[in-house]
Amino acid sequence: MPILRVKDLSIGFGHHKAVDGISFEIAAGETLALVGESGSGKSATSLALLRLLPPEASVGGKILFSIRDEADSGAAVDLLQLPESAMRRRRGSDLAMIFQEPMTALNPVMRVGAQIAEAIRAHRPGLSAQTVNAAVLDAMREVALPEPERRVRDYPHQFSGGQRQRILIAMAVVNRPRLLIADEPTTALDVTVQAQILDLLKQLRRTHGLSILFISHDLAVVAQIADRVAVMQHGHIVEQAATADLFRNPRHPYTRRLLASAPTMSTDRAQPLASLAEA
Repeated sequence: MPILRVKDLSIGFGHHKAVDGISFEIAAGETLALVGESGSGKSATSLALLRLLPPEASVGGKILFSIRDEADSGAAVDLLQLPESAMRRRRGSDLAMIFQEPMTALNPVMRVGAQIAEAIRAHRPGLSAQTVNAAVLDAMREVALPEPERRVRDYPHQFSGGQRQRILIAMAVVNRPRLLIADEPTTALDVTVQAQILDLLKQLRRTHGLSILFISHDLAVVAQIADRVAVMQHGHIVEQAATADLFRNPRHPYTRRLLASAPTMSTDRAQPLASLAEA
């Protein structure tokens, strides 16, 4: 039973349609990668799932999510039809997001422990201060931040880029969501730190049975983490396949160009890379 089913999702900004009737689903414990060039509609899709698009955006279709209380019966709610108060309760508890750019996503004047604690109190306001503090330290340990007892009172600028990304991941998973949306979570990191963050996400997925929507333009990263891949072009999903099948036998011309545009160890350096422009 899918934990998330997106049916005919469309997103418009005035006369411009950023996403045009896409459909996909994510099973429990599965990682689906949404890939495509900049402007293809990936991030707009992720923000629509959490109802975080600006008021001027028009959104149509259905976003069916299996809610925690009734998941065993297969019951699902359409997130687009929920009142904002009900959506606020789901956002951060049942669905959570790791935003782009760890350098800027954290509040620079707020201690990191307080930011993680804020995510806990938003959904569990009755917890004592002692319980919240213990949960903050546990979250920091789970994402392998060094010396959490000492660093819980540090500010974001006192951490490296990779450590800041770990803090964002801790904030996203501290309430044990069922679906984690990771929007370009490794973009600003060097390749060594990228690998560490990917390993961390895989570990959290195994430990907590997370489903993940992984949004990226980096096909090398996608190959390491995704079970299936959905390829977006100009607001449409043009191809969906198991990761190994898509890399081995891409069927859509745009997917073939996308794969050919990324250099590999076997790329002929005497030849130009493929262009994403229409042939």
